[in-house]
Amino acid sequence: MDVTTTAVATATGLLTGLGLIVAIGAQNAFVLRQGLLRRHVGPVVAVCAASDAVLIVAGVAGIGTLVALAPVVVDVLRWGGVAFLTAYGLLALRRAVRPAALDPAAAAGRGVGRTVATAAALTWLNPHVYLDTLLMLGSVAQQEGPGLRWWFAGGAVLASLLWFTGLGYGAGRAHRLLERPGTWRVLETLVGIVMLAIAARLALQPL
Repeated sequence: MDVTTTAVATATGLLTGLGLIVAIGAQNAFVLRQGLLRRHVGPVVAVCAASDAVLIVAGVAGIGTLVALAPVVVDVLRWGGVAFLTAYGLLALRRAVRPAALDPAAAAGRGVGRTVATAAALTWLNPHVYLDTLLMLGSVAQQEGPGLRWWFAGGAVLASLLWFTGLGYGAGRAHRLLERPGTWRVLETLVGIVMLAIAARLALQPL
């Protein structure tokens, strides 16, 4: 096993991971929101990246096969995710239409524990996360062979870390936009729509 081979496997994992992560979803919408608020960005990024790392490693280790053999697990995750995302989406839309909820300072007052719990829920209650990490990345990693699959996993984990870090801290540069209530209203409306759209897709489409 030479350096070039391991580098190719790592790069493949990186690009595959980015391809799956860089889509508008519940995780990304929440990280973006916290980044714009510049509130608890580090803990949120850490939770999302660490969760992805655990799932990617589990998928490469072959745990995805067990999930595929137990579809009831995916069903439980699906409906739990539908309930949570629907509730979160409706709350976001309510914040968008209530003037009192458009104050960035008030929105930023949420404690770190509650914020981290929300980030964890948006990750672990989304069955598509399991399909992307356990099954998709796990399957692709197996094609790299026993010696290179962990290099592939390393690249995928790096992709997650880079993406969430860039999204969270990069969004912070646009924090001045939140000084305008209209921008805040648009943000909360978009977050609500994204959450409800994902919930509807989970409920209506077979996994």
